[in-house]
Formats: sequence, C-alpha cells, structure tokens
Amino acid sequence: MARQQVASSMLAVALIVGAFASIPTAVQSIGVCYGVLGNNLPSRSDVVQLYRSRGINGMRIYFPDRQALDALRGSGIGLILDTGNDDVLAQLASSASSAASWVQSNVRPYYPAVNIKYIAVGNEVQGGAAQSILPAMRNINAALAAAGLGAIKASTSVRFDAVANSFPPSSGVFAQGYMADIARYLAGTGAPLLANVYPYFAYRGNPHDISLGYATFRPGTTVRDSGNGLTYTNLFDAMVDAVVAALEKAGAGGVRVVVSESGWPSGGGFGASVDNARSYNQGLIDHVGRGTPKRPGALETFIFAMFNENQKGGDPTERNFGLFYPNKQPVYPIRF
Repeated sequence: MARQQVASSMLAVALIVGAFASIPTAVQSIGVCYGVLGNNLPSRSDVVQLYRSRGINGMRIYFPDRQALDALRGSGIGLILDTGNDDVLAQLASSASSAASWVQSNVRPYYPAVNIKYIAVGNEVQGGAAQSILPAMRNINAALAAAGLGAIKASTSVRFDAVANSFPPSSGVFAQGYMADIARYLAGTGAPLLANVYPYFAYRGNPHDISLGYATFRPGTTVRDSGNGLTYTNLFDAMVDAVVAALEKAGAGGVRVVVSESGWPSGGGFGASVDNARSYNQGLIDHVGRGTPKRPGALETFIFAMFNENQKGGDPTERNFGLFYPNKQPVYPIRF
C-alpha cells in the first residue's frame, strides 16, 4: 500500500454546497483486505472465522499465504490473491514456465474449494517495473487457461494517481501509456481493473478545497461535473468515475472497476480519527451497493484493512487503518 496519492488534481471539488440525503442500500459484495504485518495478529483460521461471523464475504491477501488459503477452504469468501511485486513479478513476466509453476503451486491446489476470483498481478507497481505488468498478466492468463482455471480473472491493482486530470471526473485520463495497453488487454479478457481509491489522501493533501464531509460520506456537499452533467455527493464516487473516464478514453469503456483498497485511518495523522474512520468506512459499506453516478449498480469494494498492523513501516497512519484490533475487538462500531 504505497501511500503518496496525488491530491492536487482534485481542486475545488467541495466548494459547491447543497443538501443531499444518503439512503443506505444493501451491499452486493464488500470485502476487507487482510494484511499480516504484525507480531500479535490472530491465527489464520481465527481470522477467517471473524470474517464469517461479521458477514464479510470478500478478502484480499497480498501473497500466496498457504495457511490463509487452507483456512479459506469451504468458506465461500471471494478472494483477491496477489502474486507479490519485485522479483516475483519480473519472473512471471519473463517466463511462461514460471507463471505455469506459480499457478500450479498457488492456485490449482486450492481452487475451487477456495473461491479465488481475481489474481492481482502486482500492487501499485511503480517505475520501470510497471513494464512487467502486462507480460506477467499474459503469462498468468495462459497458465490459468492451460490448467482449466480460466474462470479466474488476472488483473493488476493500481494507485489512484495512475489517473491524471481527475477533476472533474469526466476529465480523467491514464497518466502513462502502458496503462492504456493494460486497459485494452483487460477489455479482451473480461477482467476488471483493480483500483486502490483513497479519499483520505486526497483530503489530507488538499483540505482547503476538499471538505471533510464530502470526503467521508457525510451529507451536505454536491459537486456538478460540467463535462458529463453528473452530480457528485462524495469524493469516492468522483474518484472512481475518474478511473472510468480514463478507461473510456483508452478504448476500454466496458472494463469494470473493482475497488481493491479503500479506507480511512483512525489515528496517526491529519484527519485520522476514530470518528472520521467510522464515518468513512460505514458510509462506504452503505454506499457501494448502488454504485457511482457514471456506473449505477453494485460496485465490488475491498476495505483496507482488517487489522491495525504494528509492523508496518512508513507514515504512522499506516498502522491505523484496521477495522479491528489484533484481539479481534472492533476499533469502532461497524456493521456489514
């Protein structure tokens, strides 16, 4: 979860004020990302039981964690399985046999007992390594097809700043040419684009122009996009629809977006509080069942993260994104 998301392009998004009441809708699919960078976390089997007891029907794991995969057998929980970055990604890109071996070791022994829906071929990959994403996805898809596992979709998980000109949302365009190539490839395979979308970082980077209420699903702010005529009542929708606009401009308007990470920290930095985190995450759960102004309908979304992880590096907020403490008690009341 690399975290310096660009907020400057979200200028003036919360200066137009108007009343709007949000009506909760049943969520079709809400997942929670399960990170393990802590020395005091519950066992994998206890974690899966916690997901089931709280009605959480999706999970993302960031590497092929065999204990977690074993614990997920028969649970029905829909899974995003990450390949990992760096050397793994380079190997998958350069060698079809490496991709075949990866699938045989990390997918075939578990599917369909484990409901693997998507394979994230890289997470927020930056710089020159990004050139490995598309060849690695091609090799993984070929390996899945050869193993009779073509129902599992391979994609990649991108930072929001893969999109430039994100305000207004209709102006969104991919910042780098390789993303347009990835988008068109996904259009051909039927896989979604996985996008990490964090209104928190946009708000933190530009609190003068972005209101806290607009960023945390609190009613009272409306923003009209003069490019498409749509009205936005929260920053999350505006950010997702900027990704949609970028897909359309790349000639891949039929590609779905799955929000592979979104969340708000409960401490450790500007705007990070229990109240704001609860407002954002509960608002997200209640909202995504009806989609965005550009794409109405259920929007598959994964909250980051299940636990506060005490061994995460970087900004102190990184250790405070959890919905639960390691003792499995909620950081704040939340309902799924």
